[in-house]
Amino acid sequence: MKLSVGLKVANTLSLTPQLQQAIKLLQLSSLELEQEVQIQLDSNPLLEKVDDDFSSVEKEEQIDQSTQDEFKNDNLPDDLPVDTNWDEIYTNQSTALATPEYEEREDNRSSSVSLSDHLLWQINLLHLSEVEQIIAYCIVDSLDESGYLDCEIEEILFAAQHLLEQADIQEEVELDEVMVVLKYIQRLDPVGVATRNLVECLSIQLESYDQNLTLKENTKKLLEHASLLLTNDVNRLMKQTQLSLEQLKQAMALLKSFDPAPGAKYQEKEQEYQTPDVILQKKNERWQVFLNPDVLPKLRINPYYAGMIKRADQSADNQYLKNQMLEAKNFIKSIDERHKTLLKVATCIVEHQRNFFEIGAEGMKPLVLRDVADEVELHESTVSRVTTNKYILTPRGLFELKYFFSSHVGTSSGGECSSTAIRAMIKKLIAVENPKKPLSDNAIAKLLQEEGIDVARRTVAKYRESLNIPASSDRKVLI
Repeated sequence: MKLSVGLKVANTLSLTPQLQQAIKLLQLSSLELEQEVQIQLDSNPLLEKVDDDFSSVEKEEQIDQSTQDEFKNDNLPDDLPVDTNWDEIYTNQSTALATPEYEEREDNRSSSVSLSDHLLWQINLLHLSEVEQIIAYCIVDSLDESGYLDCEIEEILFAAQHLLEQADIQEEVELDEVMVVLKYIQRLDPVGVATRNLVECLSIQLESYDQNLTLKENTKKLLEHASLLLTNDVNRLMKQTQLSLEQLKQAMALLKSFDPAPGAKYQEKEQEYQTPDVILQKKNERWQVFLNPDVLPKLRINPYYAGMIKRADQSADNQYLKNQMLEAKNFIKSIDERHKTLLKVATCIVEHQRNFFEIGAEGMKPLVLRDVADEVELHESTVSRVTTNKYILTPRGLFELKYFFSSHVGTSSGGECSSTAIRAMIKKLIAVENPKKPLSDNAIAKLLQEEGIDVARRTVAKYRESLNIPASSDRKVLI
């Protein structure tokens, strides 16, 4: 084997640290971007946030004056070697718009009272013995999110007896005592809480109804045949209860007025609030897209530390400042590129989905990542990153940018129809159907075919299930 030395030319793709940073910032959400900016502000002295208390021009003049005074105090020579082009420094480079176009609002949310706290407050007002209070606490602790009893009576008996032993109370708890306390709690507010099933819950609420005694008795007969009521067997209900059709309707209307989940309204739901990255408004009959100024970081190079680099000596401190200034400039540039790319992609999506913003979901057009990528001259992966966890505020609500991408179904005219538009049409057809004769999936498919949309029955069933709409047999209402 002969050894030799030669030259070889080849094309390779390398990700520079600047490119890696730009890709990372591109896929961050607004909250993650805020956290990343804070990390950079804490670690880089050359990077600073623009203060809104006073104008950046006034602040820069104050810092420049202090810098000049420091130079005078150090007795530096007039001519200093400078290896940095001063025009390249972003002394007042803000990445946000000048003023927000919508009013800021205060957060008026208040913490709600939980179901257990609400019940315990009422229990403390009752004249219960110490043993009964312990039983009541065990019952309240056994309720689920809807207010139903989530365990057997024997388990409550065992838990109460165990707590009594821990409290050194030598008293035996009986099952009848638990039932008495349970009935007390079931009639507290909300009425029907701590029941074991839906029929018992409705029965407890029916007991507190005293406006129409005849209607109350008819409804009680209806609850005695709950199995027929659940299957909506009207004929057998009328035969078993000896009620007329009109009386049956009135009794069912009364049952529907009761709360089947009395504890659900006390359940504290964690609400997720999304801040829009892009805002869409219609001005002068034209749709305009712009970035949300409240989520854009206002950053610039610190002029005080940047001024110290003018000395251009080779000390370790000066080299450190140079490196930090380069990192700060690259970070600001990456954020600017992120915003430009986001605005470009959002504008392209709005142009394609103009009918959606005009008429609603039925105007949604088929759109895939490649369509937008080809138009804005970006890679599909870049478009995917910039549309993930990015939200646009429109007159029709807040949407993730990925919402506007959907598959398509062919039409009889040779065109295409978005799956989102088909879902909206199915929802609209079901909303206006006759509840006594609901539309089957096959009937919906035929109606869509009459509109020129070639869709199979299985496709209709899939879209209907994605909308959480039950089948026609479950939607049927006889009375």
